Amino acid sequence: MKIKGSFFKMAAAGIIIMVMPLFYSTVSAQELAERYKRYEEFKSLTEDKVLHADVNPSWIGETGVFWYSVLTEDGDTYYLVDTDKKSKAVAFDLEKLCGKVSEIQGKEILPSGENIRQLEFNDDLDEISFVCDQYHWTCELPSYKIEKGEAYSPRDRSSWRGNRGGNGNGRTVESPDGRWEAFIMDHNLFVKEKATGTLKQLSDDGGLGLYYSSSVQWSPDSKKLMSYLVKPAAEQRMVHYIESSPEGQIQPVHTSVEYTKPGDALRQSYPRLFDVEKAEMIAECDELLPNQYSLNRFDWRDDSRAFTFEYNQRGHQVYQLIEMNASNGQSRILVNETSDTFIDYSSKKYRYDVNDGEEIIWASERDGWNHLYLIDGNSGKVKNQVTKGEWVVRRVVHVDEDERTVLFEASGREPGDPYFLHLYRIGFDGSGLTKLTEGDGNHRISMSPDNKYFVDTWSRVDMPPQTVLRDAETGKLLMELEKADISGLLATGWTMPEVFKSKGRDGKTDIWGMIMKPSNFDPEKKYPVIEYIYAGPHGNHVPKNFSGYYNRCRQSLTELGFIIVMIDGMGTSNRSKAFHDVCWKNLKDAGFPDRILWIEDAASSRPYMDISKVGIYGKSAGGQNSTGAVLFHPDFYKVAVSVCGCHDNRMDKIWWNEQWMGWPVGEEYGESSNVDNANRLQGDLFLLVGELDKNVDPSSTYQVVDALIKANKEFDFLLLPGLGHEWGGQYGERRIVDYFVRKILDKEPPAMNSI
Repeated sequence: MKIKGSFFKMAAAGIIIMVMPLFYSTVSAQELAERYKRYEEFKSLTEDKVLHADVNPSWIGETGVFWYSVLTEDGDTYYLVDTDKKSKAVAFDLEKLCGKVSEIQGKEILPSGENIRQLEFNDDLDEISFVCDQYHWTCELPSYKIEKGEAYSPRDRSSWRGNRGGNGNGRTVESPDGRWEAFIMDHNLFVKEKATGTLKQLSDDGGLGLYYSSSVQWSPDSKKLMSYLVKPAAEQRMVHYIESSPEGQIQPVHTSVEYTKPGDALRQSYPRLFDVEKAEMIAECDELLPNQYSLNRFDWRDDSRAFTFEYNQRGHQVYQLIEMNASNGQSRILVNETSDTFIDYSSKKYRYDVNDGEEIIWASERDGWNHLYLIDGNSGKVKNQVTKGEWVVRRVVHVDEDERTVLFEASGREPGDPYFLHLYRIGFDGSGLTKLTEGDGNHRISMSPDNKYFVDTWSRVDMPPQTVLRDAETGKLLMELEKADISGLLATGWTMPEVFKSKGRDGKTDIWGMIMKPSNFDPEKKYPVIEYIYAGPHGNHVPKNFSGYYNRCRQSLTELGFIIVMIDGMGTSNRSKAFHDVCWKNLKDAGFPDRILWIEDAASSRPYMDISKVGIYGKSAGGQNSTGAVLFHPDFYKVAVSVCGCHDNRMDKIWWNEQWMGWPVGEEYGESSNVDNANRLQGDLFLLVGELDKNVDPSSTYQVVDALIKANKEFDFLLLPGLGHEWGGQYGERRIVDYFVRKILDKEPPAMNSI
């Protein structure tokens, strides 16, 4: 029988479709062992292979001189740069310096920047101080006369949480003129005249459960006093931890931390204005402040006419600047920021008071993009929009009141990647917009103390960094400082990441991401795809700088025979307000409709990408996302690894979750919950959590485990004793890669228990 050509072609195509995805399943045990060896060696193999790259300027005093260290052909090298003279010279001989320390310590101190910490130059540049081998040192230059100081004691890095539960007894705050001391006694506010000891009680409404804060602020003329009456939350939520295997003892240890979650009651603060001479309260403004999430930035005007503060209403849909007049006590809302979804107070709010508040520079997304506005400080009306367009102001670097200009970083204005940062200058009136950086890449800026110069390091994930010195007025190139050399990295076989963009769910918006390949990449082979995900709405997360961290840590997984992708889908930040709003009361979305389209589009033109069994992994918010992938999109994502995930937004920290999921807590929390949707699981899921995770309550993961068991679902789980919000160290990372090898490559990894 004669077989028709068209039928034969279709049959052949069918065979190809069936066989090619199985290519990687034919990996021999020996080849797999070699891949594991390459994976284990990859990080150290590529370490310190990029020269002249990482420049982090440290400016010396108020001068235009800075120093930086960089890895060169001669090892770690320290340079001094004089911006006025446009000169660059080696700052000191690191080998000689470490040799001097070695003589005194009686042991070898290797000439490495890792051994020199907290380096500082004096203003005359003839002496340095530093920490080495757990001691403080000083060294005169150029004589290298060195002196050993006291033993190094790391500073206490714990932060003061403020007066959350006490009445502030014992803390005094002196008035600007030195005449008075203010303090809290028996929950109320008092002042004492220092010269006479005369005591005045300013408040009498404080008591148990309603006390005055010791965060007292005097007016500059010392005549008025601001404090606030605090109504603490009736109950503080505590998260409890059992350290199962503590060092130094057999029995477990119990600890607990205060941990406020969505829906919990919050303390309320009510500002009070007092007249010191009259010893009486002038005014309060309680009616303006319902359902507070926070009050912050209490500032007196320099002329003592008023004080201002910012009010963030719970739910993050109202954010206001409020002023209280010190003469008559009248309060008014100067700026009223509102949103139908959320105000990104945690990363986009900015305010600068010009000329003691006569004008205010204010950041807002009210036109759909994050921009700066000039507001009349007396009327509260917008005088003009300083920046505008379909791009985003990301950071204000400097405001020059005399020149009436703003230096700021923004992204999305230039062609290409909309996340790349550039530095700009603009006038208060919106005129004279000038781009001060050059080069198609992401720019990291360090300004001189006098704002006359800036150091600009720019790069892309597919282009190594260059560092230059520029004039901050014109952007003129003044000096080329460093240009990275990656020849050593390329010699290891390392493959440059590839940037890729595709249209999102709306068919119009560009979605940007990157593709990482193994060092022995062969375009004729098939590689299964694994997505590394972190879709936290507080930022964008695909790297934009050339980064050794991602080159080593993320890319090492490719050595096992995978393609790794990273994508910023809708619902993440630093694009338009509409792009961001996708996450509103909908964290389960995580940009997955965009991510799936992106991966499918990339694979359509890259036949080496096999997306028949896509894997995904992430930590924290990424842990929630990766589990959500196999729960809500099981037709596409087949294997997930989730580390320390915030799987239910009712279980995680209040500031992050109410910011995006809203308040009061509604049914949308359950709709996005991996716990409530655990019964959806179809693919393979591996959960890991540290038993001492202080960032995300570990019970968030335990409750997923419980729900999966009740739903009779098969899954894998690893509890990490003694560990916190982390990947699990070398052991945890090995278990993760083994899981992908088993579930995607369908191969048994080399035994971890082999002798």
